[in-house]
Amino acid sequence: MEEQQTPMEEQVTQPTNGEPTAAEGQAASDPLQERVRQLEQEVNTHRDQYLRAAADLKNFKRRTEDERANLIRNATAGLIMKLLPILDDFDLAMQHVPADVAETSWFNGLLGVQRKLRTVLEGEGVKPIEALGQPFDPNFHDAVMHEDAGPEQAGKVTADLRTGYTLHDRVIRPSMVKVGQE
Repeated sequence: MEEQQTPMEEQVTQPTNGEPTAAEGQAASDPLQERVRQLEQEVNTHRDQYLRAAADLKNFKRRTEDERANLIRNATAGLIMKLLPILDDFDLAMQHVPADVAETSWFNGLLGVQRKLRTVLEGEGVKPIEALGQPFDPNFHDAVMHEDAGPEQAGKVTADLRTGYTLHDRVIRPSMVKVGQE
């Protein structure tokens, strides 16, 4: 014999308005929640990848800018190294000018050329190394001779034989010096 359900029992077992029962709803929401978790993980992964890529791009731009600046600086250093012997020759020639030649306008013109060359080099960041009377520093000085000196001159530069230069605080040519010793 079949059991007959009352209208009240039918409402409990039959869904109303086409909605699933509590047990059916739980089963249907588990795959959805799992999919939401997967998508959130993917979003987090993609966000991390984006942030890393953005940081890599920023570092790449900074690195290439630094490399470009170094390339320009090194190219400048090469040209400056070729000009320094010319400046040395000017300095040497100016030290040995006879008095009657030093009074001529022609000589004054040469002094102007020497000043312009120094000005151009200084404008590029070239500075002479002050060596005379300074304590000997192998980072800035190249000792080619030693001379006997008193205790007050020991370890100090007593003669600057060839001027050294820095380019933007980097030594491009050390000073060739004579150092005093006891």
